[in-house]
Amino acid sequence: MLNLPNILAFSRIFLAPFMFWVILNPDYFTDNGYHITWNYYFASLLFVLASVTDFFDGYIAREWNQMTMLGAIIDPLADKMLIIAAFLGLMMIGEANAWAIYIIIIRELFITGIRTVAVSEGLSVKASWAGKVKTVVQMIAIGFLLMHWPLGSELLWLAVVLTLYSGFEYLWEFRRALLGVKK
Repeated sequence: MLNLPNILAFSRIFLAPFMFWVILNPDYFTDNGYHITWNYYFASLLFVLASVTDFFDGYIAREWNQMTMLGAIIDPLADKMLIIAAFLGLMMIGEANAWAIYIIIIRELFITGIRTVAVSEGLSVKASWAGKVKTVVQMIAIGFLLMHWPLGSELLWLAVVLTLYSGFEYLWEFRRALLGVKK
């Protein structure tokens, strides 16, 4: 059960609150003589490292045939913990719109719950391309917002639209799987 893909997923669970702390504590850097941009860089580095583990845990699990029930549950939870930590931190420091973050978090929690039910029932409801694009756009939006770059807010709202669309798409596929409907 504790294979490399699962260890990588658990590393995201560890990195998420650490990144959250860095986002919320820029004074730690400035009080120690560093320019505030070092806070942005460090939070972004932690986010990128954690995001990279998301790619590799799935790739390794498939390529090395190390897919487990624990991995099927912990991987999406670790993803959500990372995304939620970043978005909440950004919202708390005034870099992200509260309504956008609320919509994203509610959708993520709801779909993660549905996904957990699907896994426990032995149903296969795979993430769609829209879900993968949503995740990439969320991650890019977080990167832009963490670095205080232009277009961060616009990317955040694009992520909201894709988050809602992919959520409806996932619910539709879950419904089909429950009813045993073939594509």
